[in-house]
Amino acid sequence: MKLVNSVYAMCLLFASLAWLAPAAADDSSSIQIGRQTVGLVAGGMLPVRVLHTQSSKLYGVAVHPSWQITLTDPIGESWWSGTIALGAEAAFLGVTEPTGTYGIGFTPKLIYTFSSFGRLKPYIEGGGGPLWTNFDGRIPEQGSDFNFLVWGGVGATYDLTRHWALNAGVRFSHISNSGLDTPNSGLNYLLPFAGVSAKLF
Repeated sequence: MKLVNSVYAMCLLFASLAWLAPAAADDSSSIQIGRQTVGLVAGGMLPVRVLHTQSSKLYGVAVHPSWQITLTDPIGESWWSGTIALGAEAAFLGVTEPTGTYGIGFTPKLIYTFSSFGRLKPYIEGGGGPLWTNFDGRIPEQGSDFNFLVWGGVGATYDLTRHWALNAGVRFSHISNSGLDTPNSGLNYLLPFAGVSAKLF
């Protein structure tokens, strides 16, 4: 519970900073093909049990440094107008319950960012890739240390300046070994997160 409260407090802090930040110039004209962004988000893992075979409840912290590049100019002329970006991020998972374990992974990702809301830029994203863990013998649902992390989520960035933005959202994440070993019941968690991003060029 303390971890969850800390994540929510961090989100409130970022929202307060965004409210107090000086107004940035409309940056819609700066959206361009090839724009690269790096970021860092962190949050608390909240367990989600989908199947009756998923008895473990994962609690812990996840940290995701990322990079992305914009592939398109804004598509469409309505509220849903937005850009498509391709990216990649690392995954560092520190599980505290049901026992102390970890995961280190890498996931390519695809992002659609709505560009018609000024400084506020909602987005949807998803990705997946390999995850190296020490789950075998510690987490009963997973019988191997090599797993995959697949996730999807929604969020929003808020431009503080032309280069810096705050970032917050939530993801649904699934871990399994894709049937490469048994057992393979899978693990799920929600990740409310907050962080910062920087536009490089």
